[in-house]
Amino acid sequence: MSSSATAEPVVLPLSEAAPPHYPVPTAEKTTEKKPPLPGLTGIRTFLAVGILFFHYTPPHATYIRPIIEAGFTYIGCFLLISGFVLSYNYAHRAASLKTGRFYAARASRLYPVYFMSLVVSLGMLRLEWLARPHAEFWTGTVLTLTLMQGWSPTLATFWNTVAWTLSTEAMLYLAFPFIIRGTWWPKSARALLLLFLACWACELVLPITYMALNPDGLHLIDRYSSAYWLRLYKYTPLAYVPIFMAGITLGRLNNAITLSDRSRMWMAFSTLSFILVFFYFAVPHLPYILLHGGLLTPVFATMVLGLTGRHWVTRAISWGPIGLFGRASFCLYLLHFNLWNILQTAHVAAHLHLEWAEPWFSYASILLIAYLAYALVEKPVQSYLLTNYVYKSTPPRQATTPIG
Repeated sequence: MSSSATAEPVVLPLSEAAPPHYPVPTAEKTTEKKPPLPGLTGIRTFLAVGILFFHYTPPHATYIRPIIEAGFTYIGCFLLISGFVLSYNYAHRAASLKTGRFYAARASRLYPVYFMSLVVSLGMLRLEWLARPHAEFWTGTVLTLTLMQGWSPTLATFWNTVAWTLSTEAMLYLAFPFIIRGTWWPKSARALLLLFLACWACELVLPITYMALNPDGLHLIDRYSSAYWLRLYKYTPLAYVPIFMAGITLGRLNNAITLSDRSRMWMAFSTLSFILVFFYFAVPHLPYILLHGGLLTPVFATMVLGLTGRHWVTRAISWGPIGLFGRASFCLYLLHFNLWNILQTAHVAAHLHLEWAEPWFSYASILLIAYLAYALVEKPVQSYLLTNYVYKSTPPRQATTPIG
């Protein structure tokens, strides 16, 4: 996961359905091998590209504009997938999960690409210096470097606009080992379904409260609105705890139910079709706050369950380049906002005599740079850190599942 990623974006995150495989310590190995989830890798491509189009909409997009304008809902979907994949990978071995190793693995996943995105965005940092009081500038710099910017409504979009979602991810990752080891988790599918619905209800509390109180006194609230309490609601990590919990619960529910691949195929096909129709016809007429606050979470959850099956929808949505860019979606999300600004400010297309190809030249350039960042930075750096530091003391084995 925004003029900020809510202009939203994530993230995002957002990060998770298909990071590169990495060594997992033998001590945490169980007899159950989790299969990979290519459908969730592929859907991340559509989410990340949707956020790119949300921020920088193609010209003449009249017929698909309602779908593009719904891109702010994708951050919630990213976080739901994140919770689901973490639960999918760790719930069955929660008791043996080593907290320190989990944190180190998460840091090796997030921080190299995040730091690279900040380096790429140094030009934006200069603009922040010119636009803000010096005390606010240094506060924003420290908060951004420590993944804390999302806790400040005025500094959430500092430096790299869309990176506020990493404050949310950092908080949720810190809490995850304690959440997943909780002894209070219900066992039955019915109880887990009720818990999921309770998480969804909690997710809707903040937007409904904001709509009822309207603390900023705004008459019309849309993606371009900006006010203190609205920014606090949109960016604070605490607002996203319920959807992350819903994702973890969904992962446990997935393990507690038996669904045929045919059933999952119909779940995926019907929900993807519904989402397109809903975005096109309903989103323009529904309150932005409510949609931003998780109204579609049950629909996204049904889609996630459907995309965990083996069927033609999963194969189509993870085919070739789609799956490839799904693996690079974290880089695409973190880099796209400021990369676009750099390409436009530097008039790259004009220097290459490719003005006629804009904005598609810029879109393609961003996709290419994001994939190169994945292949040359994210994947090798994470592999190096995991092999030489995180799991150095234990014989590695190749993971068979994507990490959350």
